[in-house]
Amino acid sequence: MPRILSRYATPLLTGLFVVSLVSGVALFFHIGMVWFHGMHEWLSMVLVLPLGMYLWKNWKPFLTYFRRTPMAIALGVVVIAAVPFVLPAPGNEPPGNPMVSLLRIVQASPLETVAPLFGYSRDTFVAVLERNGYSVPSRAETLSAVAAANGKTDRDIIGVLATLR
Repeated sequence: MPRILSRYATPLLTGLFVVSLVSGVALFFHIGMVWFHGMHEWLSMVLVLPLGMYLWKNWKPFLTYFRRTPMAIALGVVVIAAVPFVLPAPGNEPPGNPMVSLLRIVQASPLETVAPLFGYSRDTFVAVLERNGYSVPSRAETLSAVAAANGKTDRDIIGVLATLR
């Protein structure tokens, strides 16, 4: 194990850090969100493994940083910078993902309101849902109700809608 640590810890850590850096900057500027979002999330999780390998390999030198003032200052600055992202503004809930909020509104809206978003009348929209394996009971007035009536989740029916346009 020590030979693997010596040989691969720093190169893997460096490579994954660069990928995380590039994808994070792209996400910040809303460039290639479709491509970079999953890459950033998953490869940042993979980054944990070489970080652990690197710390294992360099544990004693790493601990010396904690005996010096710059580490305390740096960690303090990072924690202070992170706090505004964690705490909601006074009187407000954290905003969450705006796309999720929008999808919840669409899922709870009447079918005759949702259908024109996809270029259909209500009846044509119902026919499209039925062609995609959803029976639409007359009492089902929202996408959530249609999904529930078919033993599916809201996420399942949104997956069908994503293929319509």
